[in-house]
Amino acid sequence: MKADSIFTCTACGKELVKWMGRCPACGEWNTIVQKQVSAVRSTAVSRSAGEAAEWGEVRPITDVPSEREPRLLTGIDEFDRVLGGGMVRRSVVLLAGDPGIGKSTLLTQALGAMAARGDRVLYVSGEESLDQIRLRADRLGVRADDFLVLMENELEVILDRLGDSSGCVVAVDSIQSLFSRSLEAAPATVSQVRFTAGRIIDAIKRSDAACVVVGHVTKGGDIAGPKLLEHMVDTVLYFEGERGYPYRILRAVKNRFGSASEIGVFEMGDAGLAPVGNPSAHFLAERPEGVSGSVVTGLVEGSRPILAEVQALVTGPVPGQGRRTCLGIDPQRLALMVAVLEKKLGLGLADQDIFLNAVGGIRATEPSADLAIAAALLSSFTDRPVPMRTVVFGEVGLAGEVRRVSRAAARLTEAQRLGFTRIIAPRSNIEAWNGDPAVTCIGMSHVKELSRVLFEPRGGKGK
Repeated sequence: MKADSIFTCTACGKELVKWMGRCPACGEWNTIVQKQVSAVRSTAVSRSAGEAAEWGEVRPITDVPSEREPRLLTGIDEFDRVLGGGMVRRSVVLLAGDPGIGKSTLLTQALGAMAARGDRVLYVSGEESLDQIRLRADRLGVRADDFLVLMENELEVILDRLGDSSGCVVAVDSIQSLFSRSLEAAPATVSQVRFTAGRIIDAIKRSDAACVVVGHVTKGGDIAGPKLLEHMVDTVLYFEGERGYPYRILRAVKNRFGSASEIGVFEMGDAGLAPVGNPSAHFLAERPEGVSGSVVTGLVEGSRPILAEVQALVTGPVPGQGRRTCLGIDPQRLALMVAVLEKKLGLGLADQDIFLNAVGGIRATEPSADLAIAAALLSSFTDRPVPMRTVVFGEVGLAGEVRRVSRAAARLTEAQRLGFTRIIAPRSNIEAWNGDPAVTCIGMSHVKELSRVLFEPRGGKGK
């Protein structure tokens, strides 16, 4: 191989010392091409004199100037909550979600609200025409002269326009549609996504703008492209929702400027996405009365306590091993609860079909939902309904012990605020809480007590 050339895979970006017919990293055939090192290096972005002086300089942390700039509010409270209080200048946010979930709608509404307030925004679309963007803006009621639009998918043209958009909030929809002429790979390949994202991030870091990049999601639920993309950006948001439900959940999985476990709840309607300020009331609005297998549990998402309904349907016996189906709940948690109930309560669940659902499209994946899952299974198996105004939460161990959970006071306060009069929780959490004496609090230490405390109205704090 010549000293001034390298071999790279156009599909995954893998660098090799020689040409090969098949890439050893991704397994694709005939994707290895030879490139000149000088051509690759010429695509690097040069730093300014000030930036060059900072790179490579060692200094005490106390000598680094601390500059706190005000956050850029999107005008959508739920969006700002997930971002940690608004967007930060010179930051890049990656927004991912399934096709048709509402990513472009959310961005159009947020940028429209900012433009109406006087902020300059730029919406770069590599997938839609200007007419299509205008149709969506009209449907959402977005009309502002400061809302700029650009239909382009060539990286070099976009970077040139970004240079003229100082102070803007930029949205790129989507990163998989962009390409650079300096690479021979097709758009949406790993090498193109990594290269174009890196150039955009570098441009934003050297400006006073903020940027939101839309990313596609694969069938497996991961962001398409290299995993490195999530490490390159400052914030990663997933926009989620179950088909058939009007609710959408914006979830932060990485945030350098705020909580990485915050969520925002929206309701999709004809006029776009409407923030849901009280998600607990929405998730419980259609809860059936007097039916078995329905239990309300207390979850904590970021800084927000949320009450959600867990439903279980246990039916059988069936020939052989029963089915296990979960929606919004980790199947491993269900398997654990079934094993504990069989061992400690003597329930025969092996030949029963079990269906478990977190209603409303929410995910009840934290261990605090264990006790509610066990209660729903017991209620459905015995066909005995749990009293309507009852909240159940707590972690259950393999020995059947009920363990304390974090942020219990927030869960208890939320249950009390929504009018629930009976709370079943770990004994250690109940003993440490001083709430409304009108609320009956029942502390549990072992799952053997579950049948008694669920279906008997007696019981009080610490009992």
